[in-house]
Amino acid sequence: MAHPLVPQIIDLATPVAEELGLEVVGVVFHTNQSPPVLRVDIRNPEQDTGLNDCEKMSRALEASLDAAEIVPDTYVLEVSSPGISRQLVTDREFISFKGFPVIISTSPPYDGQQEWIGQLIRRDETALYLNQKGRVVEIPRSLITKVQLEERR
Repeated sequence: MAHPLVPQIIDLATPVAEELGLEVVGVVFHTNQSPPVLRVDIRNPEQDTGLNDCEKMSRALEASLDAAEIVPDTYVLEVSSPGISRQLVTDREFISFKGFPVIISTSPPYDGQQEWIGQLIRRDETALYLNQKGRVVEIPRSLITKVQLEERR
């Protein structure tokens, strides 16, 4: 279950990120930790997202969050960029990473394969579509256990 403040935080973080030339790809509020951790994942669409991007976003977002007073208590803000083993979960992530190389794991195996690698085309209600060297593969969502970005070698 996403924390009820997440949509407001996304609404606040998105223009802050855009001003810095970045995109917000995910927000998670871990309230089970003390103090709670607000994690905002960003990416730089122009180049590899660096520490510099995370620092700029962190400073700008902290100021906006404090001004908006959305988060009532003490919390820790963590700005990070989607890492190597980045799993795609939300519809928004599937849209943001369209065309990116992904690894899809299925269980039970689908069509005799348990791992599928290709470019992400899209995901709809029933299936995920993958481009494998120009051939479109349709994998039923019910069999997919994990979708992650493939590390660019």
